[in-house]
Amino acid sequence: MDSAVDVAMAHRAQMWRRAAPALTLAVLAPVIAEVLMGSTRLSFLFVLVPEIMVWGCGALMIREAVRRWKGGGTSMVLLGLALAVAEEWVIQQTSLAPFAWPGASASYGRLWGVNWIWFLIMLGYECVWVTLIPVQVTELIFRNRRRERWLSNGGFVATGVVFLAGSALAWFLWTHIARPKTYHVPMYQPPAWQLVLGVLTIVALVLAAYALRSAGTAEKAGRWTPPTGAVAVAALLLPLPWFWLMRFIFGGRTTWPFWAPIVIGVVWAALAWWVVEHWTIARGWDDMHRWALVFGATVASMAFGFLGSGAWPESDLIFKIVVNVLAVAGFALLAQRLAAEPNRGLR
Repeated sequence: MDSAVDVAMAHRAQMWRRAAPALTLAVLAPVIAEVLMGSTRLSFLFVLVPEIMVWGCGALMIREAVRRWKGGGTSMVLLGLALAVAEEWVIQQTSLAPFAWPGASASYGRLWGVNWIWFLIMLGYECVWVTLIPVQVTELIFRNRRRERWLSNGGFVATGVVFLAGSALAWFLWTHIARPKTYHVPMYQPPAWQLVLGVLTIVALVLAAYALRSAGTAEKAGRWTPPTGAVAVAALLLPLPWFWLMRFIFGGRTTWPFWAPIVIGVVWAALAWWVVEHWTIARGWDDMHRWALVFGATVASMAFGFLGSGAWPESDLIFKIVVNVLAVAGFALLAQRLAAEPNRGLR
């Protein structure tokens, strides 16, 4: 009897170990993007459940698809953009509906029923902090399983079902509860053509991700690899102009034409991606460089999140400080472990 119990316990432990990377990524995606920044606070932490279902499962499926395709960073970026379009146009529709938040510029940058500046900001933020950074952090934690699939075929289908269920839940909570009952603004139904356009854009991005799956996968021996410290500083500074775009949403009146920040944002995003992509395909790029990249970008997001904390309840502010400190400590422990282990040439 004891032998059978031991076998069963060992089997369960093995199952948990196999599922650990997938579960970790599913939790880290909304925690890094929403909780550490402060968008999801203690006073409404319950929304972390649908966020795990949408952001977590979405990031997990993206990572799994790229690994199955043997794709590179370009594929993951395109799929991350597809997930952002799904959120902004189909699920919660925050780029289509008039702003619900007090103090937001309701008309600036809004054209043809789209909040273009907000849409641009969220495309970048949700792609990077929901998908790219959580995937990199999880693969650093489970570095020996970086090249493996983390989901079986059945697990992939089940994850997709949870994603769809979470999307429906998130849509209902935002459009039917948060907007009319919390922010006291009318419910909004986007025109059908906008929703169709959003779906077609998602399909196009997924097809492009598959078609360009080999882009950015080859190492370049002649590329220069910057010092780890320089990568961390660059990762801290590169997002700041992106967050600066928020001033056009919440900063009051401006004399800038609305297309100017859009052009600046697009150019800056292209420059940032070019820099990072050239660094990451260099032969000298290793796990400590990866750590520096995701650490710097996460700290930038956490720091930006404090700008709007003046009106928060004290408990929310204390919660954010605590989770930010814990995140920095976790990153420090991860760096210590990476430095103590050989890189083993894993890409």
